[in-house]
Amino acid sequence: MKRTNVISWDEYFMGMAHLSALRSKDPSTQVGAVIVSPTNKVVSIGYNGLPKGCSDDEYPWDREGGILDTKYVYVVHAELNAILNAQMPVTGCRIYVSLFPCNECAKAIIQSGIQEIVYEDDKYADTDHVKASKRMLNSAGVALRQTPKRVSVVLNVQ
Repeated sequence: MKRTNVISWDEYFMGMAHLSALRSKDPSTQVGAVIVSPTNKVVSIGYNGLPKGCSDDEYPWDREGGILDTKYVYVVHAELNAILNAQMPVTGCRIYVSLFPCNECAKAIIQSGIQEIVYEDDKYADTDHVKASKRMLNSAGVALRQTPKRVSVVLNVQ
């Protein structure tokens, strides 16, 4: 008899997003993203971090201070990294992301042709950036679906 207590596709891909987030050097927010084809094939993965060639040790990870002294102007978000890492067009795909996309990532998602966002956390829902993101995504017809946190990825990293 086959095993029946298997995780769903949503749990599987969100678990991959969480695993990818563990690569982030950001001390306060680790985000992962997985782009998946309509046939459940992984197309690309990304996490929030600095652009290629920029040392994690030479740029700030702070959240407060002058703009050039914070991470915000330097870090590439997980969603954009996943889009840029894709080796094929992502039109018609869906993206799994552990944190709802900001307005900048929303623009990239829309332009790339991704048709659905499956997200877990929406802790910044009341911010203007996320309100703008949702406005654009809704206008562009990108489906939004929040999934409850059901799977935790636990690794013994030392």
